[in-house]
Parts: sequence; structure tokens; C-alpha cells
Amino acid sequence: MSLAGRVALVTGGGRGVGKGISMSLAAAGATVAVNYRRDEEAAAATVADIVSNGGKAQAYAASVDDFEQNAEMVAAIEADHGAIGILVNNAGIASRGQSVVDTDPAEMRRVVATHAFGPHYLASLVLPKMRDLDRGDIIMISSVATRSLGGYGAPYNMGKTAMEALAYTLAKEEREHGIRVNIVAPGLVDTDMGQRLIHAVQGVEDIRTLDQSMPFGRVCQPEDVANVVRFLVSNENSYLTGERLYCDGGGQNLR
Repeated sequence: MSLAGRVALVTGGGRGVGKGISMSLAAAGATVAVNYRRDEEAAAATVADIVSNGGKAQAYAASVDDFEQNAEMVAAIEADHGAIGILVNNAGIASRGQSVVDTDPAEMRRVVATHAFGPHYLASLVLPKMRDLDRGDIIMISSVATRSLGGYGAPYNMGKTAMEALAYTLAKEEREHGIRVNIVAPGLVDTDMGQRLIHAVQGVEDIRTLDQSMPFGRVCQPEDVANVVRFLVSNENSYLTGERLYCDGGGQNLR
């Protein structure tokens, strides 16, 4: 699954699932642009980990919901490393768990913009040069939330569903250019966000105490998601596009 010579942009690539993806792509030989919005320290640490393991990476700041910031970031990456051949739209934020009636309009705008507008902006910016490459890949990191669409999370449900709609649209538009567009939809993952979620829902202090009730005896790890992404963007995936792969062990039991 060598990715040598390819440039990857991973949004929200400094922490959690994004860090796992950044590390995995770099280990396979890609030069990784690690995007961050506010946590510069985490992005720098991820870059340092990659470099210390013999990989290539650089951190870039941009809030993905801001088109101008994205444009500046993409231009900087292209100037530093060349055309982006792998775009992983991973950056995400959670809803506050309110009903539709009680949801702050500002939260709605912020969550949907991060999950839907950001990937649209970035795709439009990287595609012109990606089309000239031998291969291009766009991955949307969605969520099993789009399968259940549970209550008290409308902004998140809507943002991720819109992201998936964009993926299916792009898969049809870009196939003629040799670009594959796929969705990876994790369930609960052992990250800071996952810990906050399970604490809010069940009052659980340590997410790993759920291991015995989860598929294969453990909570999903960032590396599990990263392995799916790495396969999808590699030459091992020659014929998959417009697909959604759930990474939840066949269905996680959160009893």
C-alpha cells in the first residue's frame, strides 16, 4: 500500500482519528499536510512524531469553514509540496445534545459549516490540480450517526448527512478524472471527543471500561479507522468509489 510520492491533506489531522490517519498515511510514504484550527501544539506534536519515524509532514492552520483560509492553506501546501492527491475531510465538531427547539442557531451554522461547507470548499480548491495526477482520492470521515439519525443531535446529523451527499455527488463527477471518492463512517472511537460523548450519554469516566461490551473486546481505536482510509487511497483499492464503509465492528453495543 505504498503512497510514496503522493501529497495528502488531513483536516483536523493533529488529534484523535485525524492523527491516526496522518500517521498511517505518512508511514505508507505520503507527505502529509496536517491541518489544524486552534490546537497548534497537537499538530506540531503529530508532525514531530511523523518526522521522528522517518516520514514527511508539515502543519498548516486553517478553519475549514472559512473559504479564504482554505484557499490560502491549499496554495501554501501546493507551493511547498506539489498537488494534493489525497484529501481526507476529517475535521469535525460535536453537537451540544439539544432538541431542535432548543438548538442555538449559531451552533447549527457552526456544525453544519464544519462538516458540509468545509469539505465542499476544499474539494473545489484541490480538484483542479488533482485531476492532472495519475490518481486522486477524497475521503469523507462521516459517522454511524447518519444511519440512526437519533434525536438531540440535528446539527451533527445534518452536517454529516450533507457531507455524505457531497461524496456521492463527487464520485459521479470525478470518476472520469481517475478520482475515487469514498466515505468512512466510524462508531464510537477512543478519542477525546469519544470520551466526552460517552461521558455525556452514560456518565462513563473511562471509555476503555466499555471494552468488554464492544465488538472484538475493545473500543474502536483511531488506527482502526486509519487502516480503512489507507486501503481506500492505495492502489489496492482499484475499483471502489462512491462507497460508505462503516468502521464500527459490525455494530457497537453501547448498553
